[in-house]
Amino acid sequence: MRQGVTILGSTGSIGVNTLDVIARHPDRFEVFALSAATRTELMLEQCRKFQPIHAVMSDPQAARQLEDQLRLSGLKTRVLLGDDALQRIAADERAPIVMAAIVGAAGLPACLAAARAGKRLLLANKEALVVGGEVFLSAVREGGAKLLPIDSEHSAIFQSLPDDPTTWSGRVEKIILTASGGPFRERALSSLPEVTVEQACKHPNWVMGRKISVDSATMMNKALEVIEARYLFGMLPEQIEVVIHPQSIIHSLVQYRDTSVVAQLGTPDMRVPIAYGLSWPERVASGARALDFKALPSMTFEVPDPQRFPGLDLAWQVLAGPVGSTAVLNAANEVAVQAFLDRRIRFDQIHTINCGVLQSWDAPRVGGIEDLLAIDTLARAEAQALTHKLARP
Repeated sequence: MRQGVTILGSTGSIGVNTLDVIARHPDRFEVFALSAATRTELMLEQCRKFQPIHAVMSDPQAARQLEDQLRLSGLKTRVLLGDDALQRIAADERAPIVMAAIVGAAGLPACLAAARAGKRLLLANKEALVVGGEVFLSAVREGGAKLLPIDSEHSAIFQSLPDDPTTWSGRVEKIILTASGGPFRERALSSLPEVTVEQACKHPNWVMGRKISVDSATMMNKALEVIEARYLFGMLPEQIEVVIHPQSIIHSLVQYRDTSVVAQLGTPDMRVPIAYGLSWPERVASGARALDFKALPSMTFEVPDPQRFPGLDLAWQVLAGPVGSTAVLNAANEVAVQAFLDRRIRFDQIHTINCGVLQSWDAPRVGGIEDLLAIDTLARAEAQALTHKLARP
């Protein structure tokens, strides 16, 4: 019997790769619903191929265009609009699997809806945990959802841990997240203010969206992954380390108390963790190329340079701070990265904005998700104000 899958963010790189894996297993999976922001043409193509029951667009004009094109094509997919529709398809019982691939804090409400509905939640949206933290995990527990990480690093850790989570704290010494180092690992520090958008978006190993590519270049993506790992695996912040591994063959490691280290290796292809999440606890073909150990390059490892990647240490800083600090960092970074992509600030000023917002934040009491979303809004406003001050004439 085929399982229904809802993909939140189907036109992004994770969504496209998820559909690629699903297409390889038509006997196991069927697409129930898709969502996107504005990419009408790609959504139309996906609807033609997979014929979902629902397609949700966040932009009203895009929704109208998609509805017209679906009607002309004779397709029965129903177009829905907005955040409420996202939450409805995330919670719909006809799709027991939800891929959460919407970038940023905007994906949090739909992730919560899926968690409360007890779904198998494939989490490619870091911000659900970075912003939601314990509030989000409480929804997972209360709804009886199964949370499976899709980030290559967190999937690697999950695959390297014992099957029984109750044994993790007694057996695991630390987890080690690997990082490629991005495109500027060896670039002269003095030249970083001159980095262009095109250079920052050209990752040496992975094909990703623009925002996450910039985060990889600053290593803020790794800072967010440290925060995510702390909540996903219940480790103390001091039990999480980051090491640069430029070849992106080892995706992360777990060191046990007897000093044994278990690692997950594979080609840098997001279809591998996606296929594992879809089929867990089984394994199915992903379409990724297998490692050829006879042709592998030498594998090297480096300690991250705090001068080159100053944003990385912010992860441990906010984890030691009051509740809501992680949401502040995420919000500030989203605004700063967009300002850089819009060519309004320099590459190095992303970190300036992140630090400025954290320093100015006056921690309020947090009682639930509404408080966290309010913190997100306030932090974005502060980041916009700092961006305006720094913006190029």
